[in-house]
Amino acid sequence: MVVKKKEVKVEPVFLDSGRLETLNALEGGPWAQQLAGVLQECARLTDGVQQIQLIKKVGVLFQQQGDGDARSPLLHGCLDVLGAMFFSLHSKNPLKRTLVSALSAVPGWLQEEAVGCLSRCLSERLTAHAPVLYPLLTDNISSCLDGSSLGERCIHSLLTEVLQFIQTALCEYHRQNSVLAGSPVAQAQLMQASLAAVKASMLVVQRAPEQVASALRTPLGPLLDALRGLLCCYTRLLTEGDFVQVVQSAAGMAVVLLTRSMLGAGDRVASVVAGLLVGSEDGMSGAPQWLSESCRGLYGGARPPAVSLFLSHGALAMMSWQGKGPGPATESLLLLVPTVLLGLDCSVRESSTAISVARVLTLWSGAALDALQGGGCSTGLRHALTGGAELPGRLLEHIYAHWEHPLDGVRHQTKALFRNLLKLHQTASHCPDPGADPFLASLMHSLLALEWHSKGKYSALSCLVEYLGARSLLERDPGLPAQLLSLMGDQSLAPYASDLLETLFVSHRAQLAACGGAWAETWHRTWVTPLLAALCEGQLDQTTYILDYCLPRVLKCSPDSLSHMVRALLDSQNRAPGSPGCRGALGALMTCLRAARAQGVLSHSSGELWGGLVPLALLSRALVHKHDQVRLDALGLVCESSRSTETLSAQEMDLIRHFLPVSLNNQSAGVRQQTISLLKKLLCRVRDSTQLLQKRLEQLRPEEPDQQGAIRSTLRSYQEFLHWLCESLFQALFPGASFPSCLTALTLLGLIADTFSFSTVTSDPGVFALGQSVTPAQAQSVLHCLTSSFLEVKLLAAQLLRRLPPPAVGLQEPGRVLTLLRAALDLSTSTKPFDSVTAAHLLNLLAHQDGLPDALSRCAQEQGVPFQPAPPDETESPALERNTLAVVRFLLECLRAEVTRAESSLLQAAAAHPLYGRAHCITAALQQLGAQSPRLAGQWRPLVCDLISVSYKMSDVVSPIVQSSSPEGLIPMDTDSESAAGLQRVLQEIQPRDSNAFFTSARQLGPEPPGDDPPPHAHATGGGGEHYRVTAQMVLVCCWRSMKEVSMLLGALCQNLPLQTLDPPRDGLITEQQVEGVGQYFRQQLLQSRHRGAFELAYVGFVRLTDMLTRSQSPALQQLPGRWLREVLEEVKSSGPSSKLCATRRSAGIPFYIQALLTSEPKSSSCGLLRMTMRELTALAMPGQDPPGDRSTVPQVHALNILRALFRDTRLGENVVPFVSQGMQAAILGFTSPVWAVRNSSTLLFSTLITRIFGVKRGKDENAKKNRMTGREFFTRFPALYPFLLGQLEAVANTGDSDSGVLKLHPSLFLLLLILGRLYPSPMDGSSSPLGLAPFVPFIIRCGHSPVQRSREMAARALVPFVLVTQVPSIIRTLVQDLPEEPGPGSRHNHIHGTLLQVLHLLRSHQEDTHRPHALRRPQTRDITAAVRSRLWLATRRNPCVVTRAAFLDLLACLCGPASGPAEGEELASLREAALGIVRASELLDSSALPSAVPGGPPYLQSLARLAVSASVESPELWGAESCGPQLLAQLLQSGAYEVRLLVLDAVLSRLQRDPADLGPLSAAHSTLAGLALRETHPHCLARVLRILSLLDLPWTRGLDTLEDRELLSWALSLCQESTHSVDVLCAALGLASRVVVHVVEQSPGGVSGAVLPELQSWGRLVERCGRDEQPAEVKLTTAEILVAATPAVLANKALPLGLAGTVALWRSLFGLLQDEDQDVRESAADFTCTAPPQLLDAQHADVARSPVCPAVALDLGLGLLCRLFHLWNEAPAGVLILTEWLLGEDDPEDVAQEDQSLEEDEFLFEKGEANLWAERLLWVRLLDRHLSGLVGAARAGVPVGGGELDRLSALAAEQHGAAQERLRTLPPEPRFLSTADFTRLSIARERAGRALDTIGSLRLAALSC
Repeated sequence: MVVKKKEVKVEPVFLDSGRLETLNALEGGPWAQQLAGVLQECARLTDGVQQIQLIKKVGVLFQQQGDGDARSPLLHGCLDVLGAMFFSLHSKNPLKRTLVSALSAVPGWLQEEAVGCLSRCLSERLTAHAPVLYPLLTDNISSCLDGSSLGERCIHSLLTEVLQFIQTALCEYHRQNSVLAGSPVAQAQLMQASLAAVKASMLVVQRAPEQVASALRTPLGPLLDALRGLLCCYTRLLTEGDFVQVVQSAAGMAVVLLTRSMLGAGDRVASVVAGLLVGSEDGMSGAPQWLSESCRGLYGGARPPAVSLFLSHGALAMMSWQGKGPGPATESLLLLVPTVLLGLDCSVRESSTAISVARVLTLWSGAALDALQGGGCSTGLRHALTGGAELPGRLLEHIYAHWEHPLDGVRHQTKALFRNLLKLHQTASHCPDPGADPFLASLMHSLLALEWHSKGKYSALSCLVEYLGARSLLERDPGLPAQLLSLMGDQSLAPYASDLLETLFVSHRAQLAACGGAWAETWHRTWVTPLLAALCEGQLDQTTYILDYCLPRVLKCSPDSLSHMVRALLDSQNRAPGSPGCRGALGALMTCLRAARAQGVLSHSSGELWGGLVPLALLSRALVHKHDQVRLDALGLVCESSRSTETLSAQEMDLIRHFLPVSLNNQSAGVRQQTISLLKKLLCRVRDSTQLLQKRLEQLRPEEPDQQGAIRSTLRSYQEFLHWLCESLFQALFPGASFPSCLTALTLLGLIADTFSFSTVTSDPGVFALGQSVTPAQAQSVLHCLTSSFLEVKLLAAQLLRRLPPPAVGLQEPGRVLTLLRAALDLSTSTKPFDSVTAAHLLNLLAHQDGLPDALSRCAQEQGVPFQPAPPDETESPALERNTLAVVRFLLECLRAEVTRAESSLLQAAAAHPLYGRAHCITAALQQLGAQSPRLAGQWRPLVCDLISVSYKMSDVVSPIVQSSSPEGLIPMDTDSESAAGLQRVLQEIQPRDSNAFFTSARQLGPEPPGDDPPPHAHATGGGGEHYRVTAQMVLVCCWRSMKEVSMLLGALCQNLPLQTLDPPRDGLITEQQVEGVGQYFRQQLLQSRHRGAFELAYVGFVRLTDMLTRSQSPALQQLPGRWLREVLEEVKSSGPSSKLCATRRSAGIPFYIQALLTSEPKSSSCGLLRMTMRELTALAMPGQDPPGDRSTVPQVHALNILRALFRDTRLGENVVPFVSQGMQAAILGFTSPVWAVRNSSTLLFSTLITRIFGVKRGKDENAKKNRMTGREFFTRFPALYPFLLGQLEAVANTGDSDSGVLKLHPSLFLLLLILGRLYPSPMDGSSSPLGLAPFVPFIIRCGHSPVQRSREMAARALVPFVLVTQVPSIIRTLVQDLPEEPGPGSRHNHIHGTLLQVLHLLRSHQEDTHRPHALRRPQTRDITAAVRSRLWLATRRNPCVVTRAAFLDLLACLCGPASGPAEGEELASLREAALGIVRASELLDSSALPSAVPGGPPYLQSLARLAVSASVESPELWGAESCGPQLLAQLLQSGAYEVRLLVLDAVLSRLQRDPADLGPLSAAHSTLAGLALRETHPHCLARVLRILSLLDLPWTRGLDTLEDRELLSWALSLCQESTHSVDVLCAALGLASRVVVHVVEQSPGGVSGAVLPELQSWGRLVERCGRDEQPAEVKLTTAEILVAATPAVLANKALPLGLAGTVALWRSLFGLLQDEDQDVRESAADFTCTAPPQLLDAQHADVARSPVCPAVALDLGLGLLCRLFHLWNEAPAGVLILTEWLLGEDDPEDVAQEDQSLEEDEFLFEKGEANLWAERLLWVRLLDRHLSGLVGAARAGVPVGGGELDRLSALAAEQHGAAQERLRTLPPEPRFLSTADFTRLSIARERAGRALDTIGSLRLAALSC
């Protein structure tokens, strides 16, 4: 890839004229004069690049001069000029680097003079006292020491002055920082300057060690004073928190550097630094007094904790840890640094500090490793760094707490620290065999015991593998590869699992190869076989992530494995091609081949085998496969290549031709995006290979004609392919094309324009002139895409139109610009918002045409707009700017008139001329112009003033609506008789009183005189005699969209137009006063608007304004955000019920306003505004001590809502994390408020904080173990929450678990349990851990004793994550033993129920968790079983509470069920036997024993039924109930409780669907099920019974009788007719009836009997009706499945069991389902190709059709199959007539027109017409016509030419064609823009009728010729 080189801007250097005049007056030798001449010429230039060339010439002159007179005045003057130039430039300027190079060439005899000149120049500047020059001077000092020997000598000569200057600069920066609060831009610049000054001082001290050492020998001296002053400055930087951390970190390094420079190397430095680290004055006893005094602030008691961090960084970076062994003090310092850093863990609040701590710890581990490897270390140091010592243990705890930190930097540093810890242990312990190391073995055991959702586990195991090898882990857990591959379906875990997988299989391969022998098969069996199984059987997400993360790494590790994969998958494909519902081996094969092709392992080779491995026919099948991922993998195999210049073969082009036409219309955005990306790679291959082929063609000699011919043939095939591609894409833009087709086609055409071009001529023979193939009709189809109701299509079409050849677009045609301009102006006043977008695109397109001003003038005359085109300018401004100016001026005049009209009648404005369309067009025109400096500034300035003024007026007109107390009230839910007087009165009254009296029905505005109320249903005309239909919805939309467009327009003006300023003076189009006025406008709108659409869009415009203020060079504008922020915070604090600030609607626009101000603060600043705001808001959000009232709670509500918005804003990033603890406390405490508004806002804030802390939820399961963290990590990041949550939980437990048994519910219970439920113990937490979760467990258990059942359930769920996997059995045993063994008076059932729920949730979670290690899947159940068995009375009638009975029965089902495995020992078998006894003696088999009104009765019966189902249906062999199972099942099915029957039927259905062949106990229940179906009344139960019976074999038996097929079918059909109210029953009955029909037809191969024929025909009509569009999706999906199953027996039966009409009707229904809007329905219907008889498919599609294909291909195959069936049935003539009638359709254009006209009376404002997301009627018509033409050719002799049916069709087609033509002529000009829906519908109708006429005509002509 060629990266375009970034252009470097070279600023020229300017010298004052006085210096040049002085240089002219001096005398010198010829060489000096030549040098002076070059410098004078350089000074006169204004181009920096040219000056660089002259400075290089100066360097050459220096090199050429051997010797000379160093005392020459002219030479001195030249050196002074060079010095002045050097010190006036910034170091980033290339000119300065050239000057450094030239000065380095100064000859030796002149160097002293050069140093003196540089010193004088620098000394003059150092004495300057202008702080604005300090950054440049600091940069000059650093430049002198950056590779310049003269500069370094200059600094040495001025060392004292330089250090004094840096001290002065740092003092000045410190002073400025205290006064720049609220100016984030200036503060950010100050931080950069401070950092540069600190770094410069360090550089100076490092480069002058001798002078610094000599200064120490002088007690008093300026240099020592300067060094002491610098130390004082560094101390202030470190101890004051207003400086950013990067400055403080540099200051910490500078302190250690100065200390080392002053004290020298050795233990003395280490002891002093150690004293500074701990902040102890005793540690400074060995330091000089002046050093102690200078650093006094560093060991004071009040220093910030972060000082230790920065000093630790300085110690590690500035001290040497390599070489010979360190001394005792140095070793102590080495061990002290991590101790100090680990002490900061609980005090770290900011994420930047957490990154710094992690980085410094990693740096320490590297330093410790250097010290150990250097030799000479003491035994104590080695022992302290061994794995089992205290310090490594604490470091491991730190790693466990931070390895899942949300910041990537912290996680990366934590992994590096863990790896270095292993290296330290290995180096310190000298263990020869890592596998026998007990520390590493214990570490591996602990890590494998962790749950797999812990992301830090993967990186730690990867580090361990590097030392132990993969074989150790595989021996410990052989199922590790399969376990890791199963995790690849989780997006959050896939990257981590793939990294560990790669480490494992690479290590395993190396170990096996080292052992020798036939190791490849073992490696394939261990790694490749599970991988292929996952690819074949896995879900879409899993296979996608395996392709992205894992498969390329496997192939990279072992390229030879590809052949093994292909052979295995081909064998699997041949054995079992795969069911329609899975990707199968074909999908896995494509995935492997694609990855191999992208890796360069596989290359395409010509022939019938792709890459010599796979047949091309197989690849063709994959390209039209039903599953998107299979198609994408096959396309990637064709398009992707490791070489972008690889030639595209003819087979690849044919495959693209096979793929593209049927893949454009895809509803999945992700699939479209990937398809476009892959085709882009293909186009790049065509481009790059074309260039390579063209270069080869030029290099070939004439005597090589064969190669020349081959290359030219390839280039011709390229051009033909590209022309075909363009033509296919243009053809996809037909009328009525779906949104996916248009979007994909336009995107690909845009890629073609980017990759090649649509130019008509080209001078480069290697580039294809594709513009020659673009016809005007194709360009018009792109132009008409601007009418799409989808904004993406409009935008892509507008961009493509500018790239098409202008002659094809045809805008140069006479009158074309005027016609389109009229259409655009009409659309700009449409009441439908998307029409204004179309108008904007049209106007932007016309702005490039020269004839636009004349067209505007003519339109102005026609519409009476006071518009005069601008006179020709003399500045030769671009045509785009002139036309844009004219368009904006014209639209502004129109908008001005419409605003005036709206001021008098907002109703007429909303109905006829809504304001937002014009404003949107103006904004779009200005955006197209861009931010370039306009040439017509004089004409733009007054226009901008008018735009701002009209925008304010427009806002004033509509603001009463959007600022009312209930703006959405304008869309009422019922009709109010009092509001029938009209909306006008409402709008007049809403302004002073915020009235909400609105009405619903549309009204006609009459011509009554002003002031009179119009009657309710008056009809009137506007100014032009036009009637206006006004609805309240139109008025509301007009108002809020107008407010939106005003905001967008004002934001665009401020952001794009150049600013006119006075200081510094700059010419522009918008003034500072106007910008401030726009800001005040936004403030008013955001703080007072109530309508969400209004203030959300005002926020967008305000963000643009704040971005401009941030980038502005004006100090006044830079301070505006801070001032506005302080003002609004004061207003929030003082807000009350009478305040104008909206206290409802989540504070409306107030959070948006503060968000925009805070996000504009530069990231490089100290974020002072954000910190100030967060402190004030968190304090305001806390509940006060006073009793709550309205006045005190309104500011609290605002604060909570604002905090929620700030915590949600991702742009603030980690800067808000330090305030999460206070926010969480405010949310939890606010939930206890008696005021509903506070509780509501607190709940919203709590939800936001949960997402901010734990991440976005990636699943629907609320109790899933994703998005969790360890308690140690949570409380390490938020230490203030530990005592708070513990105290709150104790209070909640004391409230709920009271001895009185009175119902009490603490308000914070839900929030506390919700947050605690997302924590789990750290694997290394001990009983004495200071941040462990153990103290929370007793309180959570006590919460489970609450009298409120919901509280008990929540406590049970919250307890689960607090228990480690290894502790589950012991906790369960303890809880069970707490249950009473016998009933007694002291038993409290709330306590019993809560305990049972906790045991049940623990056990279920442990059994269902798939992320647990394999070795720990099942707890030891022996003790638990014994404890449960001794308390079985809880499940019997001895327990009067059915709720606790149900809970205990659920526990028994969990313990005795299949999840516990086969019975191991007598305890579990005895428990199962006892459980069966309880079921037999319970009320389950005698429902009358349990009254129906008993609370908890139905759940109790369901719990009993679950036990019975487990014993009778799911696993009777496990329970030993093989003999009694059928009887028990029959009794369950006859239960009187429908809940029991439903549960049992679900279990039976699940077993049958899982394995239909294995009936087991169901074989004896056939008769029972049949009887239940005939008498069942509950709809859900009936549906389940019918589904079960449809899976069982026919015929049915009921008792001793056998039901006949006809009787059964009749009953099923009558059930369908009666069950239309229940979709579930209808689908089940229809499926059963269809099963019977197929059975009847299959049993009668010679034809069905006449007795059953009426039922069959009724079934056909029923199926046809159920497949119609108006049916629910479930019914259509069932119909599709039925038709697929019936295809071989009914639809493709030679005997036509339903007759021709009935069979064809079913085919028509199938084709309709293949074009259904629902993707699942289409894909289900497409499976008929897998069931159709293969002998009926043509040879071309026989192979493709046997695999699942996409619906588009299935539709084509289905039509072809039907045409062949007509021949098979000898009904080809009838088939021609039937398909011709299909071609005509069922809609009459006249009827459609009348229907549309009636619908216009009630059309909705946002109605876009037909959405048409997938179905394309015109494509169906063309496909049908193609197949019909083939059928006509074969059946022409059998169709009677003069027959009545043919004449009827001919007359109907002619009538429809004529009606469509007539209706098209009545449409307005440019109907595609002004009557889009009518034009599309009539165009399709005309083509339908035209094709039908052509078919009939060709049929008659062919028949006459026979």
